[in-house]
Amino acid sequence: MTTTTRRPRILVLNQYYKPGVEATANLLADLCESLAADFDVTVVTGKLQGRDDLPSRELVNGVRVLRTRSTAFDRTKLHLRALNYITYLADSFVRAQSQGRPDLVLCMTDPPIVGDLALAIARPRGVPLLVISEDVFPEIATELGRLTNPVAVRLLRSLVGFYLRRADHVVAIGERMRERLIAKGAPPDRVTVIPNWVDTTAITPQSKDNEWSRSLGLDDRFVVMHSGNVGHAQNLDALIHATTYVRDLDDLTVPIIGFGARHREMQRLAAQLEADNVRFLEYQPRERLSESLSSADVHYVGLARGLAGFVVPSRLYGILSAGRPVIVAAESDSETAQLVQEVGCGVVVPPDRPDLIAAAIRDARDRTLDLEAMGAAGREYVVREGDRLVALGRYRELVGSLLGKQ
Repeated sequence: MTTTTRRPRILVLNQYYKPGVEATANLLADLCESLAADFDVTVVTGKLQGRDDLPSRELVNGVRVLRTRSTAFDRTKLHLRALNYITYLADSFVRAQSQGRPDLVLCMTDPPIVGDLALAIARPRGVPLLVISEDVFPEIATELGRLTNPVAVRLLRSLVGFYLRRADHVVAIGERMRERLIAKGAPPDRVTVIPNWVDTTAITPQSKDNEWSRSLGLDDRFVVMHSGNVGHAQNLDALIHATTYVRDLDDLTVPIIGFGARHREMQRLAAQLEADNVRFLEYQPRERLSESLSSADVHYVGLARGLAGFVVPSRLYGILSAGRPVIVAAESDSETAQLVQEVGCGVVVPPDRPDLIAAAIRDARDRTLDLEAMGAAGREYVVREGDRLVALGRYRELVGSLLGKQ
């Protein structure tokens, strides 16, 4: 008579999962599909706006995906986003209770207090909790002026601190973020830094003259690109204002690719400033990212003032994987600025200085900067340190160690 050994079960909580376009949705899918080789992985995720066709449960690349009956309102309005959070948390708790006892509970930080829900599931069952912190809340919201009610701020700070102090392990995606999380109460010996990643075999350097760029008339333009979320943290105001300093560059095009809470506001700003060289394009499918990212001569990565260590722009890895240099507008002590300076894959200017961004654009266009060498340095770095296999290997070791302590 043969017996089969039950594989350890991992319960994963996060509002976003693929086919969502959010960076966390796709990063989490990479992680879960990697873990599914050795573990039974169940993800409880939220409903996607405009995707009523998605089933409430399905098996995706070895991962069991359960979708809640949460609302999926437009996230540009804070009260509607809060309603999405509340309905997701409520139904997630019900779904999680019906899944039996996991051996590990894992969560990302969307919504920001999902760690408290994960703790409420893990502790009564005596299983470890692993939290992956993609940002630091509520500080990111207060720094951006999105959350000003002092009672709400104190409550949310307390809720986040509660699970950070009690989680068995916390992953920060940058060293400065690790310091922020420890300051919020996470025990130093339980916080590990594992940066986000990119599949360097899926996003590769391509010729700028490619099918995607030709279809949009970008192949013979000097292209400064933003590709990713168009939200409050990205400091796109500075980029759009910078274009007004370089109106004389008649071959300049600045595509802003993506969507987010400030998309309409940025469109209005560009129209108001008559920034005719700015174009707004939709998110591109993952399979076209090599072409779209390679269509830029240089990319812009902005981070609003005050956010160093509270959020780390993950889109940088895709840019470096495509072998393109960056202009970073961020505080010098941010993870992004420090990485770019250390690797030599771009230039760093302070946030809220459109004049300096414009000067960097002019230097790039005039080839005062060695864009090819910068792009090559970025590609070499990300293959060595930021590839998905490197990061996922570290996660597998961490998950194995947490399960081994039971």
